Amino acid sequence: MAPRKPALGFIFITLFLDIFGIGLVIPILPRLIEELVGGSVPQASHTFGWLTALYSMMQFVFAPLLGSLSDRFGRRPVILSSLFGSGLDYLLLAYAPTLPWFFVGRIVAGITGANITAASAYIADVSPPEKRAQNFGLIGAAFGLGFIAGPALGGMLGDIGLRMPFLVAAGLTLLNWLYGWFVLPESLPPENRRAFQWARANPVGSLLALRRYPVVLGLTGTYFLSNLAHQVFPATWVLYTSYRYQWSVGQTGLSLALVGVMAAVVQGGLTRIIIPKIGERRAVVIGLSIAVAIYVGYGLAYQSWMVYVMILVGSFSGIANPAVQGLISRTARADEQGAIQGALASLGSVAGIAGPPIAAGLFSFFIGPKTPIQLPGAPYFLGGLLVLLALLLALRSFRTTPEPGPSDAGR
Repeated sequence: MAPRKPALGFIFITLFLDIFGIGLVIPILPRLIEELVGGSVPQASHTFGWLTALYSMMQFVFAPLLGSLSDRFGRRPVILSSLFGSGLDYLLLAYAPTLPWFFVGRIVAGITGANITAASAYIADVSPPEKRAQNFGLIGAAFGLGFIAGPALGGMLGDIGLRMPFLVAAGLTLLNWLYGWFVLPESLPPENRRAFQWARANPVGSLLALRRYPVVLGLTGTYFLSNLAHQVFPATWVLYTSYRYQWSVGQTGLSLALVGVMAAVVQGGLTRIIIPKIGERRAVVIGLSIAVAIYVGYGLAYQSWMVYVMILVGSFSGIANPAVQGLISRTARADEQGAIQGALASLGSVAGIAGPPIAAGLFSFFIGPKTPIQLPGAPYFLGGLLVLLALLLALRSFRTTPEPGPSDAGR
């Protein structure tokens, strides 16, 4: 029987369901927590913050572990196991009788959501070196589409019942697991696997291991700073647009939908045209340069129509992250792709933990009564500064390291 072809479509669906499941419960989880704590909004807000942080912390800890396990046992068992666990977790949350069960559920969700490491490594396994950056764009496209569909459907299902979104997410995830059981071939051949070591399977060890690759070490700094800057959006977007432009909930939802559409268009489609034409290094430089200008633009925009212009133009900065991942993947050996992707996911989780309180704190201070100057755009100016530093790190890495050829990849 002929071997099955690599299932990039299945990987795309899996990544889509990861963010779709998160978006599905966003509209209803705070209200459900409010019910469980007896209707106290302040206590519900506090609890929701802890649940969000717990999810990111679990991803920080377990992303390198799942990546290293996928380097040892292959991508298929890690991806399918995490999907099955995620489906069961949604069922747990659908019937959780008390608040402590939600903490258990978010722990499991953070662990299984770290399957992005194995999925990213799968993409690296089955993609030629010169096409890895374009195929990594599938991650951004899946997240963009999931970000559109998840909250919209979650809001509608939440009107039927606050537990209904969890049941739908469980059904979709388990169906995808069953589908993957039949269609997903293994992408990592036995000769490219390596022994599992705890020293590499923890966040600190996985990051220290990057020191052997100077260009990777520099680009992980770029990746971290750009992800840290990005946290300004989930942390302040609703508050910022409401405070500065008096946007309604509907207007905010429309802007977020446009963000998702443009992410899908640029990272899912245009990266496949742009990056091969200009090269990965230029894509990083151009994408980050656009991002610097756009962050500053958000901070300065004094009319709401300007925000939509920023979204449209700023979406093209999305060519930077797939290019960074492509460069990092081309530098690492074939038996280290899972560990490398795990280290990147851990860095993204650290950014997700640290970024929101910093951005929200800045926004709160610069619109408060004690501020020396009213500057609601301060978090976006900080974001621009962080991306500028990311750009300088990338340029430094490019100057000190020759550009790898196709033969250097997957060594």
